[in-house]
Amino acid sequence: MFSKYLKIVWLLLCSTVLLTTSSQAAGLMLAKAYDKQIDVTGWLMSEKLDGVRGYWTGKQLLSKNGNILHPPKVFVQDLPPFPLEGELWGGRNSFEKTVSIVKKQQAHDGWLHLKLAIFDVPNTPGGFTERMRKAEEWFSARPSQYAFIIPQTRVADHNHLQQELSKIEELGGEGLIVRKAEALYTAGRSTEVLKVKNYQDAEAVVISHIPGKGKNEGRLGSILVELNNGKQFKIGSGFSDAERSMPPPIGSVITFKFYGKYQSGTPKFPSYLRIRHDQNL
Repeated sequence: MFSKYLKIVWLLLCSTVLLTTSSQAAGLMLAKAYDKQIDVTGWLMSEKLDGVRGYWTGKQLLSKNGNILHPPKVFVQDLPPFPLEGELWGGRNSFEKTVSIVKKQQAHDGWLHLKLAIFDVPNTPGGFTERMRKAEEWFSARPSQYAFIIPQTRVADHNHLQQELSKIEELGGEGLIVRKAEALYTAGRSTEVLKVKNYQDAEAVVISHIPGKGKNEGRLGSILVELNNGKQFKIGSGFSDAERSMPPPIGSVITFKFYGKYQSGTPKFPSYLRIRHDQNL
């Protein structure tokens, strides 16, 4: 009877720990899309790294959904005893490889090709620059081979922002993030953190495959997708030859880019980007 009681207590304790760690990664601060009408002069800008979001609790590394990740000890041994937020990043144009590394349920050496690119210090009082100072002081005294603080540049004006965006895109980067230097950390979409790109992107579910014609005869022509509001439309561009031969499965979630919307709400000029393999992370 006593051993049964101890087992119940142990299970309750484990459940409490899991709930606590999951809640620590919940309520993340999220960026809104940049609008050219917003004056971001004096804000701080940095490259928007196309990685997998990671949350360091001070003891464990979690995904954006609060799932426990499994990096080897060497990857996290020099991280601080306070929370950090960043992108698990393997370099430009390496998103799919990064996802495959992070998704594995046991530690492995693949992690050693990644770094935690730090962009915030949640649970620390003060504005953005004050919070980041805490991380800067830590890593200045204790450098990590597998973590770095994303450098920030102050925006001089709109032309400066556009010039930097062009540079990043030419290098194969996704875009920029701009933040108010004094912005407090708040959960949800924030008007003080904006993502800047020459296009918009969104997710949709693949409903069906539409056969191709002409040079695409015998393989994929386009896919019919559905947004979370129920609107359906076709995407026929952005696919490589390999993806036309092995298209994203029906029921999978894909990311696509577009350039504004019609009055009907349908995205303009949608183009396929990739399958969202990180949806369940």
